[in-house]
Amino acid sequence: MISFESDYVQGAHPEILRRFAETNLVPQPGYGFDEYSASAKEKIRAAVGLDNADVEFIVGGTQTNMVVISTMLADYEAVIAAKTGHISTHEAGAIEYSGHKVIELPSKDGKLSADDVRRYLVQFNADESRVHMAIPGMVYISYPTEYGTLYTKEELKALADVCHEFDIPLFVDGARLGYGLASRSCDITLKELASLVDVFYIGGTKVGALCGEAIVFCKVNKPVHFLTSIKRRGALVAKGRLLGIQFDTLFTNGLYFEISRHAIDMAEKLKSIFAEHGIKFFIDSPTNQQFVVLDNTFIEKLHGKVRFEFWEKFDDNHTVVRFATSWATQDDDLKVLEMALDEIR
Repeated sequence: MISFESDYVQGAHPEILRRFAETNLVPQPGYGFDEYSASAKEKIRAAVGLDNADVEFIVGGTQTNMVVISTMLADYEAVIAAKTGHISTHEAGAIEYSGHKVIELPSKDGKLSADDVRRYLVQFNADESRVHMAIPGMVYISYPTEYGTLYTKEELKALADVCHEFDIPLFVDGARLGYGLASRSCDITLKELASLVDVFYIGGTKVGALCGEAIVFCKVNKPVHFLTSIKRRGALVAKGRLLGIQFDTLFTNGLYFEISRHAIDMAEKLKSIFAEHGIKFFIDSPTNQQFVVLDNTFIEKLHGKVRFEFWEKFDDNHTVVRFATSWATQDDDLKVLEMALDEIR
């Protein structure tokens, strides 16, 4: 059955599989000290425009968020995030498990406001009881957000300015970064993003890789003994070449950006199909995740034809569901969906 459940339901881009097979029997040191990881790091430094950036690879997004946040914060510090943020909702309390509170602030369309963050920090510092409270030590955002929306360059700069004013880092979860940068609504480049924030990661798991995320420390701010800290948290892969090969491939000849643009092209076609069938959008997403409101009876009929994901209840008779395109989505997949909608209508 055709699936639009998420952007990681397929395996890996064929070029990555080819590189795996091609290098399979070449002996390499472990834990990321292999030649493929070294090459990938150099290519990523060039792509982000920072010769002195520290780049490290971790196998998945939750592990990456937990490792970055828990190593950059002191044990008494907390991280600010949108109430809808991934670390707030879909990571099973991984950040709290590491000993750090997630301070949730309201969001609009999945985005934190610089004004709200500043207001919270000002109020915290004016609170005479703050010695009894978790100290905000980082701001976390996703690009794109969990609702597929994008921060503008101006919004990112405003958040960065607030963080720098209060001397705390701005951390960007880039699990779907490629799809954000490829969006026709994006007004920021990868290099501009890297120049604004303190640390971010380039998602591979959802953008063509079998698994893996590339952390980029932008301000010569990688925590000391970081590799040891990764291992202590159970997130260090012995065969680090598996991650290095994938990112070396993704950042050769612009493959990462090419397949990201493909996903956006598919998403635009998907939006047109929904619009033509009179289906209501829950939010205006310019990226590969599309959220629509469907009648519950309609959902039951559609479930047997294509796969998609429940997102949230809309009312007693309607549900918000998510359809996601990816690097692997094809026109034939969209035709199957279109035919299914035609049959139900």
